[in-house]
Amino acid sequence: MSFFDIFQYDFFINTIMAAFFASVAAGVIGTYIVSRRMVFLSGGITHASFGGIGLAHFLGLNPILGAAVFAVFSAVGIDLFAQRKIMRHDSLIGLWWSAGMALGVFFIYITPGYTPNLMTYLFGSILTVTTLDVLMLAILALVIVVFFGVFHKAIMFIAFDPEYAQTHKLPVYALSLFTSALVALTIVFSIKVAGIILVISLLTVPQAIVNMFTYNYKNIMLFSVVLSFVGIFIGLVISFSIDIPSGATIIFALLLMFIVARTILLISKKLKLKQIVRNEIGNDIK
Repeated sequence: MSFFDIFQYDFFINTIMAAFFASVAAGVIGTYIVSRRMVFLSGGITHASFGGIGLAHFLGLNPILGAAVFAVFSAVGIDLFAQRKIMRHDSLIGLWWSAGMALGVFFIYITPGYTPNLMTYLFGSILTVTTLDVLMLAILALVIVVFFGVFHKAIMFIAFDPEYAQTHKLPVYALSLFTSALVALTIVFSIKVAGIILVISLLTVPQAIVNMFTYNYKNIMLFSVVLSFVGIFIGLVISFSIDIPSGATIIFALLLMFIVARTILLISKKLKLKQIVRNEIGNDIK
């Protein structure tokens, strides 16, 4: 059976739809994360969410729901503690990061009966997404697009100059907390796409690629969405071809795209430099 033959199956239609909505969410939120230099914070939220997965498994609830509650709680908690200067920001992130992972492992292994396969959560399995997963990603993507569309200017001020935003009486804390919650939900709902270990790459690599060619915030958002979807699709093709977990192949595809883009950029700079040198030599001869 060829790769394109599986488009006839409902589960793969769910996979493609999940890839699209995850790309929209990750493209927009990832641009915000990179612009605010929140990658380490996002890593802390990602790993803290594992505590919610373990607790939900212990209570017999949906693991993604547990992860979502735990991630939002962690994101808002870190933000509030940091704003009140109760503890250094990096220390807070490290604390939530380690506590979440430890709680997740603890609850999973004290739960009687079958222990779930942690590889699905750690490294992702986009082929197992359900209709409910797709619906949650679709709602999240819609909320993110509407929120960033309505509050675009305010978010730009907060991302690049929060002090200036405060002087103009913008609701910096409220917008910051809500955006942190959206970051947490994007991370959690993307777990099945790339997994806890690799999801940060989905939120940062496409943005890094686009940022090599443009500094325009809207363009970075738009093209990050496109590159995220392309990377996920290529990763699925690789995963199907050589039977490797999709989370790893998706990130591998994105990293390969980064290397290609970086190579093109370096070659372009060298060609421009050579042209400048030639022009200077020609002017000297004249």
